[in-house]
Amino acid sequence: MQRMFVALRFTALMAISMVAMISGWSRQTVNEASAFSVHVPRVWDDADMAAVELPLADPMATPKHITAEYYYRIPVRPIYKSYPVYALGREPQGYQEWLNQQEPETLLNPWNIKDAGELVRAGEIVFDAPIFYNAVVKPPLIKDPKWYENTGVLVAKDGTLPYFQYVIREKGKVEIGTVSCGMCHTRVMADGTVIKGAQGNFPFDRAAIFNATQSLPPERVRLLQRSLFGAPWVKPDPQAGLDQVPVAEIAQWHAAIPPGVLARQGSSVHSPTQIPDLIGVEERKYLDHSGLVRHRSVVDMMRYSALNQGADDLASYGGFVPAARDFRTLPDPATRGRYSDEQLYALSLYLYSLRPPANPNKLDDVAARGERIFEQQRCGSCHPAPLYTNNRLTPAEGFQVPEEHLERYDILPALVSTDPYLTLKTRRGTGYYKVPSLKGLWYRGPFEHNGSVASLEDWFDPRRLSEDYVPTGFRGVGVKTKAVKGHRFGLDLSVENRRALIAFLKTL
Repeated sequence: MQRMFVALRFTALMAISMVAMISGWSRQTVNEASAFSVHVPRVWDDADMAAVELPLADPMATPKHITAEYYYRIPVRPIYKSYPVYALGREPQGYQEWLNQQEPETLLNPWNIKDAGELVRAGEIVFDAPIFYNAVVKPPLIKDPKWYENTGVLVAKDGTLPYFQYVIREKGKVEIGTVSCGMCHTRVMADGTVIKGAQGNFPFDRAAIFNATQSLPPERVRLLQRSLFGAPWVKPDPQAGLDQVPVAEIAQWHAAIPPGVLARQGSSVHSPTQIPDLIGVEERKYLDHSGLVRHRSVVDMMRYSALNQGADDLASYGGFVPAARDFRTLPDPATRGRYSDEQLYALSLYLYSLRPPANPNKLDDVAARGERIFEQQRCGSCHPAPLYTNNRLTPAEGFQVPEEHLERYDILPALVSTDPYLTLKTRRGTGYYKVPSLKGLWYRGPFEHNGSVASLEDWFDPRRLSEDYVPTGFRGVGVKTKAVKGHRFGLDLSVENRRALIAFLKTL
């Protein structure tokens, strides 16, 4: 335990030093009771926000973010003490009665951090802190067997649903706090082990649409679809005729998205995104599958968190503002919520501190042969050790790389020809996909940027290139067969060599 504390402290202090050198400081947070001090960078700066993202594939739709003046008028969300949510049949006797007796309690207020280790632990609190209450999941649902049947949610060893927590903002009123960072980035393994920060596997879309169709009127469901996925500059407009689509059909779109994949804001129900693994994120130069956000320092990590937890839908995408009721006019900032800069800084240091769980796959004779095949096939040209990514961007098929991008960004002049929909026809589309890291493949899945295949065995199955292939991951509503195209590397290996290569990849 002491060694872990020292490691976390070292990680935090190194990150503090790095930001001091790279970014400069805007203010200082000091605990008067000790000598420990933290200089917190200012997250929202107009010039920096204009440069943190790559242009979109259609540059006319590249987002113009809200001003710093508007951003800092958004109130900071309070973080309340939270309590575990237990699955059906696993809750301790009298637990609900006990919760009803608890008083509301806020955390990290005042901001009173005594050392670097405590700073990282504060970041974990932010990671788990919900930004919505009784949204996606309501308390009655987790007592309903049909909810488990419809979602297929996995339960942790201790009987909890670790993706969200009970929160008490008013004594006697128990709510479920949702849409924290941890809700999407917590993975429950088949044996009930919990991995925080991993590619999550909460069935978010299935749970969200189960809740929405039970509690929201049809026009509200359609409005949410436009807000989450609208990209009216794409022709033909993917959402044309949405007003005529039955809500039951919209529900089918979301229900077809498997755990580990998410129709997150700015993507599409027809091309959702594989939830990324955050373990090792400090080593990534670009964030999002499309490399949308540049990651040059801890301040960019802070900006990315701010954007994805409430600020990106306030941007104007060629005049389209997702958060606006009329999709044009910004809402009153007082109606929104944000993290404080201190919270974002602590959260980023926590993410940087994450380490993978112990790998049960050892480098035996078969895996060692797979490592040699990895080298012979020159897989390391795109996935070099030790990061197993070259941290570069590859153009999607059909995207013409602008000349200035070759000097400004890390472009690999090679096509892998995977499905270009996400990066050409959505708000997250830059025209590129980033080269992913292969580390931690053993605990991840589904794979590819849209989660099209469930396992590495499926990814290296040459049959996936055929139109009569049945994708084992996401394939969309009504799609029985569909080729999973692109990334042909390794498909021409013998069965034995493919098995050996996969065995090696699972050791990373």
